[in-house]
Formats: sequence, structure tokens, C-alpha cells
Amino acid sequence: MRGRIDTLTTGERVAWYRRRRGLSQEVLAGLIGRTADWLGKIENNRIELDRLSVIKSLAEVLDVSLGDLLGEPSLVDRTGSGGIGNVQALRAALLNYRVLAPLPDTVAARPLNAPLLWQELSRLWSAYQDSRFRYVTARLPDLLQRSQAAVDHYDGAEQDRARRVLGLAYQLAATQLTKLGERDLAWIAADRGLAAVHATGDPVVVGSLVRSVGHALLAIGRHAEAVRLTEHAADHLTPHLRHPTPALLSVYGTLHLSGSMAAARAGDAATTRAFLAEAGQAAARLGTDANHLWTAFGPTNVAIHRVAAAAELGDIQVAVEIGPTVDTSGLPIERRVRHALEVARAYSARNRLDDAQAVLLDAEHMAPEQVRHHFLSRQLAVTWIRQQRRRPSASLVALARRLGVLD
Repeated sequence: MRGRIDTLTTGERVAWYRRRRGLSQEVLAGLIGRTADWLGKIENNRIELDRLSVIKSLAEVLDVSLGDLLGEPSLVDRTGSGGIGNVQALRAALLNYRVLAPLPDTVAARPLNAPLLWQELSRLWSAYQDSRFRYVTARLPDLLQRSQAAVDHYDGAEQDRARRVLGLAYQLAATQLTKLGERDLAWIAADRGLAAVHATGDPVVVGSLVRSVGHALLAIGRHAEAVRLTEHAADHLTPHLRHPTPALLSVYGTLHLSGSMAAARAGDAATTRAFLAEAGQAAARLGTDANHLWTAFGPTNVAIHRVAAAAELGDIQVAVEIGPTVDTSGLPIERRVRHALEVARAYSARNRLDDAQAVLLDAEHMAPEQVRHHFLSRQLAVTWIRQQRRRPSASLVALARRLGVLD
């Protein structure tokens, strides 16, 4: 049954779960403040359902997970048996009892050098930004364990350095797990990371981990809480902005970019604009695109978030007009591909299917793992297959099969 559901569009999946719950279109539509006519068009693929805020509302009423309604692939489908083992190892590292109550006899036999751990952290963040997700998942558990051992072993300034590494390793784990659809684990990782760095008092690293918590809230659909967290964290960081470092400006700016997406998914256009404006000011002060603390922050990242926020708020025309004009060639691959998915979605919504498919294929060429993992690429492919009046092209069929939405 799972395989059959995975080949449905989101709208068809809504109809499947609605019938399983025994709800009429009128009842379900009424529960989310929509009309039965609108729901009928969604279920028949006459309207594309691609706003996460609306999908989340439907998932809550249908009592299914957001991942189920989006048709996210299982871990087996995504990564194979090796990937499953890696995610299980990462889960074990996150739930290790030593994190909660370190014991003297579990400390590493030899001191672990914080600069060497930082080098490994940098390698893994770079791999993530290159969309090498399998590589990151395989190596993160060891980094988390060794960083925790260093925190347990040292004190003073060296312990603070180890705490920074541990916190940012947890942030990477949270970011990676969100990509894999493991939202509950991502929340645990973000929370652990913030707890690890809190004692350092470093506004840059603490701000970065607060952003990670915001991403985790966004991933589990707690949009209003993510907006409030952004506002609270911004107030905390503001006094440090009198003479900011480039890293602090980058963290402050990306915090507002994350908040803008939370506000957009909550349907709050005014707060979305305010957060984007604040991020834009930080980018202007920074002066250029950069990658301080792996934020990929600068004017270009602000621009691609304007496109994503517009699409989430339903302003597809803005996304179509601005999206293709943004030059992302200077950004890490992960950011470039994520923007490409938004452009493909905007083109698709305007029925420019050739353009949309070309953008998606280019993105897949850059980062096949990332494209296969993301719900947007899978949803676009299955929608295009359903909309074909004639036999789908060989390239579209091949794409759908690679994404796992066509047998």
C-alpha cells in the first residue's frame, strides 16, 4: 500500500486519507476554512497544493504526519540499507546517556584537541553545503561523541572551545536530520546544541544555535513559536551589533531569514516583510556574500528567501519574475539547489513546464541526493506525470523513476 500512495500527488493523497477518515469534501474543507469546490480542485489536480502552511493544516485535520501527506520517501527508499544504519547511529549518538549524565569512566583515554575537532567539523559542514548528505550522516556520530568527550575532559577556556564544536556539530545534525525528514530528532539535536553552547556566553555561537532551534520549530510546523523565537533572539543580539563581527552579522541575518519563512508559513505577510528587511540591512552592512559560520549569508541569500517567501505566501508572480534573475553561482551547492526548486515550483505554477523541468534537471545534476530527498522535487514530478494528456516524455519518466514516484 505504501508504494501506491507514494506515487500519488499531494492532492490525490489528501483524497485518499480523507476517504480513509470517512470525511466528505464539505466537512474537510470546512475544518480548514476552505470551500468544497476548492478541495475538489485540489484532489483532482486542477489546483497545485504546494504551500506548506495549507498542507500542514490538512495533515492536522486528517491526523497524519506532514511527511505522510507530502509523500516523503522512507529512509529505506532514500538511502538504502547503509543509510539506515547511519541514521540509526546518529540517533544513538543523540540519545546517548553520557549527554545527560557524563560519568568519569566514559571520558576518552587521551585528551581530544579542540582545533582538530574544529577541522573535522569544518569538513562536515562543507560536505553538507556540497549536498553530500550520506557522507555527513555517516561521520557525524563520531564527531558528536569525540566532542562530548572533549567537553567532559577539559575545563576553562579549552572546555569552552570544545563546547563550541559540540554545539555546532549538533546544529549540523539538526540541519541534516531536517533534510532527511527526521524532524523529532532534529529538534533534539537543536536543543542539545543550544544547551551545549549556552555556558560559553558567545553571542555568535549562541545566536547560531538559536537559529537552529528556529529551523527545528519550523520543520515541525510550530510557525508562531519560531517567529517569537526570532524576535526574542534578535532582541538578545541587538546590543552586540554596535560593533559587529562579520560572523555576528551573518548569524543575525540568517536568523531573520529563518524567521521570515516561519512568518510566511504562518500567513503573516507583514512580519515576513519586516524580517526580510532586517536581514537585508544586515547583508548591506556585511557588504558581500560570505560563508561565516557556514551561513552562506549575504545579499544573494536574502534575495532567494524573498522568492521562497513570496511563493509560500501565494505570490507566484513575484517568484516567477525575481527567481530566475538571482545569480546563485557564488553560493554553496545546497543553497543553489534549494533556490532552483523554488524557481521550478514557480514555473510549474505558471504552466511553464518545459522551463520548470529544465531547472529541476539542472538541480538534480548538481546535487542528486538533495533533489531526491526534497518533497518539492518529488511533488513536481508526480504532478507533471498526472497532467500529461499524452504519453509523458522519456526524460520525465526517467526523472520520476529516479525520484521514486513512478514504478
